[in-house]
Amino acid sequence: MAKSKETFKKKEKEKKRLKQKQDKREKMEERKANSSKKSLDDMLAYIDENGNLTSTPPDPKMKRVFKAEDIEIGVPKQEDLPEDAINEGVINYFNESKGFGFITHQRNSERLFFHVNQLQERVKENDKVVFDVEKGPRGLSAVNVKKA
Repeated sequence: MAKSKETFKKKEKEKKRLKQKQDKREKMEERKANSSKKSLDDMLAYIDENGNLTSTPPDPKMKRVFKAEDIEIGVPKQEDLPEDAINEGVINYFNESKGFGFITHQRNSERLFFHVNQLQERVKENDKVVFDVEKGPRGLSAVNVKKA
């Protein structure tokens, strides 16, 4: 007499697989029954006069018109500094071991990067310096930095 090829483990795996399939079918039917079709008005988002997203349409009296070319996405364009202007600033960060620092420009409070190779003399944090501005790979950077 031959032994059955179906083991207890195989039966349990099959039961588990059928149970998961049944659960999945029940969840799908439940989602279909509970889903309410959203209208287009429910899905729309509006921007109010302050630039905040809202679900209510804005007041037409508060409407402002903007030109597409006036909208800047990302970092705003930096104005080129005049060549003859004397650039003065204060070193607000300097890491001698890593070889770089940042200067806060006195005129426009902009932070400029500088590398130790661009130093004319030794400097430390909070020193007032005079420098030239050069366009680097990541924006403006200070070159020919020396104490004021």
